[in-house]
Amino acid sequence: MSSPFLIGADWVQTESVLQVMSPQAGTLVSEVCLGDASHLRRAIDAAQHAFETTTRRQPAFERAGVLTRIAAAIEERRPEFTRTIMREAGKPVTLADAEVSRAVGTFTMAAALARETPGHLLDVDAFSPGNGHVGLARRFPLGVIYGITPFNFPLNLVAHKVAPTIASGNTIVIKPSPQTPLTALLLARVALDCGLPPGQLNVVCCANEHAGVPLEDDRVKMVSFTGSAAVGWKIKAASGRRRVALELGGNAAAIVHEDAALEYAVATLATGAFAYAGQSCISTQRIFVHAPIYAAFREQLIAYVRERIKSGDPSNPHVLVGPMINPAALARVRGSIDAALAAGATLAHGGGVKGNCLEATILEVPHQQFDVCQEEAFAPIVSLQSYESFDDALQLVNASRYGLQAGVFTRDLERAWRAYDRLDVGGVLINQAPTFRTDNQPYGGTKESGFGREGVRYAMEEMTELKTLIMRPV
Repeated sequence: MSSPFLIGADWVQTESVLQVMSPQAGTLVSEVCLGDASHLRRAIDAAQHAFETTTRRQPAFERAGVLTRIAAAIEERRPEFTRTIMREAGKPVTLADAEVSRAVGTFTMAAALARETPGHLLDVDAFSPGNGHVGLARRFPLGVIYGITPFNFPLNLVAHKVAPTIASGNTIVIKPSPQTPLTALLLARVALDCGLPPGQLNVVCCANEHAGVPLEDDRVKMVSFTGSAAVGWKIKAASGRRRVALELGGNAAAIVHEDAALEYAVATLATGAFAYAGQSCISTQRIFVHAPIYAAFREQLIAYVRERIKSGDPSNPHVLVGPMINPAALARVRGSIDAALAAGATLAHGGGVKGNCLEATILEVPHQQFDVCQEEAFAPIVSLQSYESFDDALQLVNASRYGLQAGVFTRDLERAWRAYDRLDVGGVLINQAPTFRTDNQPYGGTKESGFGREGVRYAMEEMTELKTLIMRPV
């Protein structure tokens, strides 16, 4: 029987089904019931009803209690979540398990933040008209949120929309990626079992052609989208006056200066570039190396990748580079590699294909005018280019239409601060790969990488409206 999806308290069965295929084996993992426009409208009905009757007035301790129970239930069912992520996303098992840990932390953090009063007192008597008045400002939930999630983190990126929704008293309709819906459905079942009010979380699996239906409904007060830049900006254009948060693509860069801890930089960037076949929007894609150490860095990186970065079956705990999400993604990146080589790039390592896996690939490039540099690769591929001065490196990083995160490897505090000041990205990481993220940081980008921030506290701010109360006792 096909897996149903969740609307309100009902698990909905349909005759139409979506086949979830294994990225590793190309075989059928499961079938999921496929909804249509009418199901999305029903989900909005359920979400609006839950908001009006329950969640907007739900006390903080109840919201915190539900979130705590969800975190505990995910931990209790860790093997099931890990296995589901690995099977439908092709994520190496150690990374899938790490994603489960992150989701536990995300819900735990949301439980703590749900107990905090989101507001502050106002010193209205700082100005003469305010004499004799008292004031406060507090955040109130918006209402129905529409969340669209990608395939690459099918648990934790759903959690980053669901957990702040619950913590702030909103409701949400989730449209998971058609490639990885099983994990989102498992999370929904867990949440409902933990006492989540029916209708606060709705998960509707549907074809992408129906994804715009909630944008036609004025009851949807916010859209939170994680995915490609091309789709994200279309959603923004279609969203009218409603609030939108976009976490889009990137081509994350790292700078390695001559004073860097070289062995550490090599190991950190290799993992940041190739883990999960580079299928992360902050996967390290471009590395700029100071000319005096370029040859040494290149040699050490190739040796490290050859010896330590294993590709293949994601169920093998030693594998870091699993399969691409589907054959079309593999064909796309192979075409980009071939185009770069034909235009003057040099293959330093990798490029081979086995099954649906592309081995870790290192390209040396004389400039940035290649698709593998300018566009989001979303694959286990990294480009190397040398630079002469640190300011040159900063300019190379900024010469991109994306701006999610950037890494800088240096022991010099002035350079670190200069990078923080000048790089046009949402996050600057010193002596860390741009792939690094903690779940409590304000996470998001600039330029075509989107706007708005995730991280539970910051997502709660996006999902709430600040309202002022002024009182004059008489």
